[in-house]
Amino acid sequence: MAQNDQIQLFENKRIRTAWDAEKEEWYFSIVDVVAVLTDQPDQRGASNYWAKLKQRLKEEGADQLLTNCQQLKLKSPKDGKRYNTDVADTEQLLRIIQSIPSPKAEPFKLWLAQVGRERIEETIDPELTIDRALETYLKKGYSREWINQRLQAIQVRKELTDEWDARGVQKGVEYAILTDEIIKAWSGMNTRQYKNLKGLKKENLRDNMTTLELVLNMLAEATTTEISKQKAPATFSENLSVAREGGEAAGIARKAVEERTGVPVISAKNVAQLNQVVTKLIESAENFADNDKKSKK
Repeated sequence: MAQNDQIQLFENKRIRTAWDAEKEEWYFSIVDVVAVLTDQPDQRGASNYWAKLKQRLKEEGADQLLTNCQQLKLKSPKDGKRYNTDVADTEQLLRIIQSIPSPKAEPFKLWLAQVGRERIEETIDPELTIDRALETYLKKGYSREWINQRLQAIQVRKELTDEWDARGVQKGVEYAILTDEIIKAWSGMNTRQYKNLKGLKKENLRDNMTTLELVLNMLAEATTTEISKQKAPATFSENLSVAREGGEAAGIARKAVEERTGVPVISAKNVAQLNQVVTKLIESAENFADNDKKSKK
């Protein structure tokens, strides 16, 4: 299954999901759903409830439902590692929900319908994905200038991964290796070192870049895409060489910027610190406006 893991929120509770692009179907972590509907205090309680519910469903003759439910490797909220997790598609999940006495059952059904509808709408009209990403970033406190740059970076990244797909690069490990090579070539650090500098663990590195860092990373990826189109690499080794060339081009630009500004491009600032800067600017502007009003009275 072409699996795309995501976290969905229901009443601020995390539900692990996986989107199957081929079947255009969501798969939901059953334990997470059980935890939400039964207000379990922890994952162990939800797992125990699901184990008892499975036994009851089996006794009721729902063997086919349980057989059709499958397992996927989803990230654990505890340690971030992937473990086999019972999942169900929307139809299977609705059947399971019917067996759980909960006042949240009906709102959850409506939430399921909304999640499915939004993903199908995005498949039909990709611009909706961008609109929702814009809304999410605004809620997180990013400036509109940064968001515009980030959305452009997403498009550049998509063009690069489309090129990699065309050259036979495999999603997952090979994507990660090539990405790491690009970042190392332009920034002088591999992805892990870059994230360590910013004090990140599992957070998205690009979401914690300054505008200038984003621009240079975009340049590196766009250049890699263009070189790949011209050279048509046929092996992973050749793709690796192209990735290095694309990153090095942006690395030259980085050094030129630093030479003219006298300031390092690579910043240790992460999203929390970047948002603090934005907040301070807003507060300063508000204070200036208030003082200006008082002086005119």
